[in-house]
Amino acid sequence: MKILIVTRSDIQGGAARAAYRLHKSLLNQDVNSQMLVQDKKSDNFKIIVHEKKSTQYFNKLRPFIDTIPGRFYKNKTKTLFSPSWFGFSNIVDKINDINPDIVHLHWICSGMISIEDLVRIKAPIVWSLHDMWAFTGGCHYDEECNLYISNCGTCKVLGSNKENDLSRKIFRRKEKAFSKIDNMTIVGLSKWLSDCAKNSTLLQGKKHINLPNPIDTSVFKPFDKENSRELWDLPKGKKLVLFGAMDATSDPRKGFKELSKALTQLRCNDLEFVVFGSSEPENSQKLGFKTHYLGHLHDDVSLVTLYNAVDIVVVPSIQENLSNAIMESLACATPVVGFDVGGNADMIEHKKTGYLTEPFNTQDLANGIDWVLNTENYDELCENAREKVLREFDSKVVSQQYIELYNDILSNENLEIKKI
Repeated sequence: MKILIVTRSDIQGGAARAAYRLHKSLLNQDVNSQMLVQDKKSDNFKIIVHEKKSTQYFNKLRPFIDTIPGRFYKNKTKTLFSPSWFGFSNIVDKINDINPDIVHLHWICSGMISIEDLVRIKAPIVWSLHDMWAFTGGCHYDEECNLYISNCGTCKVLGSNKENDLSRKIFRRKEKAFSKIDNMTIVGLSKWLSDCAKNSTLLQGKKHINLPNPIDTSVFKPFDKENSRELWDLPKGKKLVLFGAMDATSDPRKGFKELSKALTQLRCNDLEFVVFGSSEPENSQKLGFKTHYLGHLHDDVSLVTLYNAVDIVVVPSIQENLSNAIMESLACATPVVGFDVGGNADMIEHKKTGYLTEPFNTQDLANGIDWVLNTENYDELCENAREKVLREFDSKVVSQQYIELYNDILSNENLEIKKI
């Protein structure tokens, strides 16, 4: 079985890291897996990238070029919006030359593949949805407008009041392209996103399955708390609350504003706050607690020691698919508090592996942090968190589920060929 995982980057960004973990777990199961990326950061020889020096500089411009149509909308929100009109010129030719049994798409925006190019892929397609982009008119999260259920237009993310705006045009392009792709299986990484895709106009007629990302629990595992705090120069006698994400404090969807408000409602003298994924802002907010800004982390070992150094991780995202941070934290036996939105409930079991709060209720978020930090069964929470990941998200468990999916697709494909 020859699987080609296609995603913009191999290890930079949450979706890339999840795709890379699947790639490694498939290799460990003796599956012939390769990755094709636009932006390669690792030295893994199984990862293929466009090598021509004449195009390398131009490829760096592709993400910017792809954003040009959206720049005409001056009231656009900070939510990512991808027109995907400017594809990586020969990537589909490269895919077809590799001739895989299955092409497994992940995050393919930022000028990597145009919508129209998808039609030219010859092999059956599996598409893991890391956000809502595949079934919207261009936004990666819809800010709860729900217009993907009809046909987009008057896009909230674009700040548009016109029905026939850019989002409607992109929606029509996807509608035309997807109608020409027969063998495409949609993987919703969370139950929430899987349900959204099933109910969408663009993808409701496709095959759907809910499968999570895998995580290597031999890497993400419990480690001595005191040693972890020494490594990060964090205080040993304090309760530490961790918050982190890509652009942790600047992306409104990550919920830093809501978390900041919740922290002001906490009454705890021995608590300190830790932030990764962001350096200290020039005009940092007064959170009421000493705050340690750790900046961007670039390797799993740093993440593992950090999750083990703290007492609790808070993920206050406004919309969330299947958070890497939640899964990584639970694997390290550190409980998580988050709003009951998106795929959070797939991993956080209320008062069992953490605390699920009423969406956007900052008082309840504060209550959840306080409960986890002070509950008598804190050690049991930690054990439950680890066991949850071992049972449902471990790379050996999840990779086998993907292998079964691939085999099922190929069996049906061979059956169709015999019928013809």
